[in-house]
Amino acid sequence: MTMQSALEPTRLRQVFGAFPTGVTVVAAEVGGVPLGMAASSFVSVSLDPPLVSVCVARTSGTWPRLRRAVRVGVSVLGVHQEQICRRLSARGADRFAGLTRRTSPDGAILIEEASAWLDCAIEREIPAGDHDIVLLRVHDLDADPLTAPLVFHGSRYRRLHAGE
Repeated sequence: MTMQSALEPTRLRQVFGAFPTGVTVVAAEVGGVPLGMAASSFVSVSLDPPLVSVCVARTSGTWPRLRRAVRVGVSVLGVHQEQICRRLSARGADRFAGLTRRTSPDGAILIEEASAWLDCAIEREIPAGDHDIVLLRVHDLDADPLTAPLVFHGSRYRRLHAGE
């Protein structure tokens, strides 16, 4: 395999997909309208100050509107919430129809029954190829240790197996 063919988008996606990730929803109310999107590129960045990041495709139609929010919620979806991820990944659908959620006083939308949630403010956006790295400052957070997270690996949703 040549270096050029190894770096084709399909091959990159396949190899990058070998690394399992959690699945998050980034959401907020902007102008009274709920906006949100699924993101599997969530990562913790710093404890002091408390920072996390998500990567957003430059082609996103949601992010240009969502970035105007004072606060954004990041919900780490539980294993039972695959359909929520699919709904928030769809284009043109009412992404929030029937979702159980709550909204913070500053507009962050948090999905109920998630494995964890974080109430964040956008700290900075860093251009990175065809995506932007969005650095978020955490203002509040919590987790439910009894709710297993939804995992994305090899282009499929998966469950963690309790091993020893």
